[in-house]
Amino acid sequence: MSRLKELRKYVNRELMNMPEADDRISAINHLYGVSLAATMLAKKRGMDPELAAMAAMLHDLHAYKTGSYGDHAHKGAELAGEILSELKLTNEEETEIICSAIFHHDDKLTKDAPFDELLKDADVIHHTMNDTGKAIKDKEKERYDQICREFGLE
Repeated sequence: MSRLKELRKYVNRELMNMPEADDRISAINHLYGVSLAATMLAKKRGMDPELAAMAAMLHDLHAYKTGSYGDHAHKGAELAGEILSELKLTNEEETEIICSAIFHHDDKLTKDAPFDELLKDADVIHHTMNDTGKAIKDKEKERYDQICREFGLE
């Protein structure tokens, strides 16, 4: 079984523990949506699509497990490190790359490492394109515009 499939099985089990069906559906939609966007961005940008998809599958898991978005990026990075260590799916360097991306993913106004930027962009793609009737958040507007230019969607 691929590393991504094994990680998805783990994440799915965690999400199935969410008590509210609507929250569970929303969580599944978001994590899989960001994972798909991250895979596409990674392929376009010459980065590792599997690591990108894995980071995306874990990026909001802490928030979904706890029901709290307070400092969810930093706490999520810690949880991701624990999960990856437990499952033995990544080496130390890959774990650091994934955890860094998760740690920084909520700071959309700051430029970080390329892989961190990829996860931020994938998150913005899902936030803005999953419901096109929803207003784009101020902190995501510039990044959204850059993504549209990158894909020729102006």
